[in-house]
Amino acid sequence: MRPKCIGLLSALLIIVGTAAGSFANVEWSPEHTFQMDQSPLDMAVSPDGKHIFILTESGIFVYSQDGKLEDKIDVGYPVDQMKIGPGGKQLFITSRKNKTVQAVTIDFIVNINVSGSPYRGRQDAPVIIAVFSDYQ
Repeated sequence: MRPKCIGLLSALLIIVGTAAGSFANVEWSPEHTFQMDQSPLDMAVSPDGKHIFILTESGIFVYSQDGKLEDKIDVGYPVDQMKIGPGGKQLFITSRKNKTVQAVTIDFIVNINVSGSPYRGRQDAPVIIAVFSDYQ
């Protein structure tokens, strides 16, 4: 009985000893540091990872994934938190002071370089691209 207990105790010590030193190594290095004029209150990342939203007292700063400031959204009232919707097209903004939750639709305007493309009509005419997702 005693040899079995000693064997079991030895096996247990070996398992615990190996487990204690078997943490995975994690390496990390900062990619971007966003220098803000005001303290950040909250942040969210779009589901596709292309945009980073940083909430401050003066509004929401929109950055690209490479750290470039793309736009600033002035909210106009005190905001505490924000969350991005699952599809990335809505931003939910909460205000404890106003006791509100506001759903805001966000859309990104993209400039498309059409120089050298064939055209009909005026070259500088405005172009609208419509996407029909219900086409059968």
